[in-house]
Amino acid sequence: MIVITNPSVIANEIDIIHGLFDEGLSLLHIRKPDFSELEMAHFIHQIKFGYRSNLVLHHHHKLAEDFGIKRIHFSEKVRARNSDFAIRFSKSSMHKSASTHSIEDFNALENDFNYAFLSPVFTSISKENYRPKENLFEALKLKTNNKTKVIALGGIDAENIQKTLENGFDDVALLGSIWNNENPIKQFKLCQKIVQLHSL
Repeated sequence: MIVITNPSVIANEIDIIHGLFDEGLSLLHIRKPDFSELEMAHFIHQIKFGYRSNLVLHHHHKLAEDFGIKRIHFSEKVRARNSDFAIRFSKSSMHKSASTHSIEDFNALENDFNYAFLSPVFTSISKENYRPKENLFEALKLKTNNKTKVIALGGIDAENIQKTLENGFDDVALLGSIWNNENPIKQFKLCQKIVQLHSL
């Protein structure tokens, strides 16, 4: 199970992040689009060194090398720009993930992506009026890219995780269900238990 940071700064965010990792969080995607490189470096520096291998950078990718982070994420915009910098990273030995918003885009991914988000599966919890344009459960029946794991994103919470995993997704990513909750750690543990029971 994956958690994505809230794009905005959250009160006690670093403490919550440590709590999530203490409870067994496998991957934290750091998505702070408005952070400068310096702000991003400061944010990463606050996270315990032992969790660096569990971090995924969405922005300021070159900081990954500085902090010994081995995972980077490419948004659709970055992939579309196809810059030399993105190409260099795409050919590196780092673990790479991507964002997609249609099964056609997912199927067209290069084979060196370990996994990709496909969203939104449900109406977003964190983004107002962000709804599915198509039934992604039906769309998954047209999946031809079998080398990249497909991760459900968008409106994922404890009420629909089981349905999501039963309908073709390899895993789920949480954002609004964690950061919009009064008790993010408790909510994470609830979602984690559902995922674990499904995998039995």
